[in-house]
Amino acid sequence: MTLTFYKYQGTGNDFVIIDNRALIFPKDDTKLVSSLCDRRFGVGADGLILLENDPVEDFNMVYYNADGNQSTMCGNGGRCLVAFAKELGIINTETSFNAVDGLHTAKIENGQVSLQMSNVSEVQKKPNSFFLDTGSPHHVQLVENLKDFDVAKEGAKLRYGIYGASGSNINFVEQQTEDTFAVRTYERGVEDETLSCGTGVTAVAIAMHNAGNTNLNDIRIETKGGELSVRFINGVNYSDVYLTGPAVLVFKGNMEC
Repeated sequence: MTLTFYKYQGTGNDFVIIDNRALIFPKDDTKLVSSLCDRRFGVGADGLILLENDPVEDFNMVYYNADGNQSTMCGNGGRCLVAFAKELGIINTETSFNAVDGLHTAKIENGQVSLQMSNVSEVQKKPNSFFLDTGSPHHVQLVENLKDFDVAKEGAKLRYGIYGASGSNINFVEQQTEDTFAVRTYERGVEDETLSCGTGVTAVAIAMHNAGNTNLNDIRIETKGGELSVRFINGVNYSDVYLTGPAVLVFKGNMEC
């Protein structure tokens, strides 16, 4: 099988994306997915995304971690998929699509994609940290000297030690200004630090607001791969949550599988 793929990145969080509207991709082939994501023997990516037809919305998003397993929502992946849908001519500047966590709306303008994320009804306070679900589970923890922090080691320790086999993504945070936070994330499924995590920075913005570290509802997040912004309305729940940042086509190719 000759497989046409597209490589996208959103603040360094990179994805292999495939147009699967004809349902040609073997979705249960975890080895194929992991080999495509392999950075030495494949295309190389933090995850793989299939764009499929949806009976009601513009399209459906199916997301796989780099280990080959289908996973929960990916914010940067969702933003990249919106840019891909525009590349294919499926959408113009606005869209609504389904993903594993439900319906999402988005807008794309001048290479910036603003994606509506899931509402957040609960932020659990733990000793020195927070836990919340923004479409994927996230641990959020303030640290000092984030630049030199051993994210891979400490992230793995928390991911397995606290959250067990199912695990959680682990975010380490350092406040920069009243509305700006620096974040580094250890992602489950990748089992390493990634340059950026969309659901992670969303979790950080909400957790820091919930903790009183900021009173603002439009927050800048600095990742190793670039800058994202998160805005929301805080009422009974955190609602109208939007993740905004760039989504870039890196290259397109064909691969024999």
